[in-house]
Amino acid sequence: MAPSVTHVTGTISRDVEVRFTQDGIAVCRFRLTETPTHWDTATRKWRDGAPITYICTAWRDLARNAAESLVDGVTVLAKGRITEIRDNSLYLSVDDLGISLRRRIAYTETSLPSPIAARPYTPPPAPPPAPVPQPAAGQPGSPPAWWQEKRATRWS
Repeated sequence: MAPSVTHVTGTISRDVEVRFTQDGIAVCRFRLTETPTHWDTATRKWRDGAPITYICTAWRDLARNAAESLVDGVTVLAKGRITEIRDNSLYLSVDDLGISLRRRIAYTETSLPSPIAARPYTPPPAPPPAPVPQPAAGQPGSPPAWWQEKRATRWS
């Protein structure tokens, strides 16, 4: 009987280790911790259950990409087969991985933002205020002639 495929969501507990076989095939290993939650009807709150530890193994391109992309503390979605249960850990042979977008933004090589996107937005400078037209001398509301003369000489 073939092992059934399972999906796991958990947090990377340590950095990813990558090694190569004698034939040059990449294999990586990392620890994934899943903390299931359940609803406590008495307190009407979500409670964390006992953490489940998975020791994950990935091969070839998936191993190379995982070693480049995953670090301690990142939440991932893993699809794979449980191959062994030993020492309170489940061993998972990983077929596919994805970074969870619940708490972070992830960029791919093709979706990297341009350098312009990282610059803060600065609005263009405001144009200088338009001069307020002064009524001509002798009209009601206009300053006296001596005022205009003093103003033109910059109040020396």
